[in-house]
Amino acid sequence: MNWSAFLTIFSSVFVAELGDKTQLSTLLFAADARHSRWTVFAAASLALVSTSALGVLAGSLLGKSLSPMLLRYLAGIGFIAIGIYTLLRRD
Repeated sequence: MNWSAFLTIFSSVFVAELGDKTQLSTLLFAADARHSRWTVFAAASLALVSTSALGVLAGSLLGKSLSPMLLRYLAGIGFIAIGIYTLLRRD
């Protein structure tokens, strides 16, 4: 295993997930006394693993047909577009 890549990926995903809607909804479920903390943990963990598996699958399929440079540009443009949308939207 490439530990450098592992730590980079872990750190990136960990920081990206801190304070997002997923973490906040998990916090709310855990605060509700009707739900076992272990049930909340297991369900939230399975959901995150499932979405990560989808991301890996999509990335591996796209990686076979698109160049890594094009994928980087598309990802960058996507993040910039989300940022602009977030700044400009009116709630």
